Amino acid sequence: MNAPRRWLGAIGAVVALVLAVAIAAAQSQGAEPPRAIDIRAVPITSFDNRDATRRVFGALEFRGGLELTSTDKDFGGLSSLRVAADGEHFISLSDKGRWFRGRIVYRDGAPAGIVDAEMAPALGPDGAPLAARGWFDTESLAEDGGTLYAGIERVEKIVRFNYGRDGLLARGEPIPVPPDFKTFTFNKSLECLVMVPKSMPRAGTLVAVTERSLDAAGNHRSYLLKGKNVGRFTVRRSDEFDVSDCAILPSADLLLLERRFSYARGLAIRIIRIPLASVNPGALVDGKELLKADLGYQIDNMEGLSVHRNAQDEIILTLISDDNFSALQRTLLLQFALVGE
Repeated sequence: MNAPRRWLGAIGAVVALVLAVAIAAAQSQGAEPPRAIDIRAVPITSFDNRDATRRVFGALEFRGGLELTSTDKDFGGLSSLRVAADGEHFISLSDKGRWFRGRIVYRDGAPAGIVDAEMAPALGPDGAPLAARGWFDTESLAEDGGTLYAGIERVEKIVRFNYGRDGLLARGEPIPVPPDFKTFTFNKSLECLVMVPKSMPRAGTLVAVTERSLDAAGNHRSYLLKGKNVGRFTVRRSDEFDVSDCAILPSADLLLLERRFSYARGLAIRIIRIPLASVNPGALVDGKELLKADLGYQIDNMEGLSVHRNAQDEIILTLISDDNFSALQRTLLLQFALVGE
């Protein structure tokens, strides 16, 4: 009985040593180690500001939400989201190149709080923060098992992290991207990035849809990236909506989260569903609207979208907003169930 305990103790000591060495290496490069932060979460019990009893909106049923705040100066600006298969653990990137991860706590099926929250700078290949080299505008996040891919606007790069092995201390290695990435519209590019799962057509392909880098016809320039293979397609732009994130449903449909803002029309969001089978090189794709909401609803600058199945086998969509570090905006986490799936 003592031998297994000794082995477990030895393994624990090795893991602790490796982690300590990694933290020391990150600090030597001027990076901060991950740190715990406190998150205050105020429940949002209704989505419609005019009718608190309404639960169904288009193809979605509102399950609940949270308004998140923190005294930590680095909290905010959350521009992407990936929720784990357990529906609890999540990771996000801010548009200042910082990781934010934690665990969603539920009560009666609705989000009730955030615990185990941590933040850390996303690191570059040299172990220094990505932001230190000007790669700070991290706007999109794809997940492939233990590997994360981050899309960075302004410099038009995609970096790969071995998150499964190194956690928040993972170093981002740039992957090859097409040279025409450099022709994207400034600050309007890599907002949607998602990896096609192994069980679906085009498995292992990164799908990238730009925010508002448009072709000659005024549609969103988009890409299929797999190794050295590059496919280009476009997503129809309509009603002045721009792309802010994406996810893939178990039914092999691509979801696009979109937002529109103007002083004349105000703020609005919508979610579009596009069959993944239609996403082919040279195609112009369009989809079906699942949700559309303006400021009559509990929305803000929604920039993150993730999909998971809950314990009841329902498909849950989780959205998060980017407050732009502004006192006039909010960080919201909202959850919906996809009706009829």
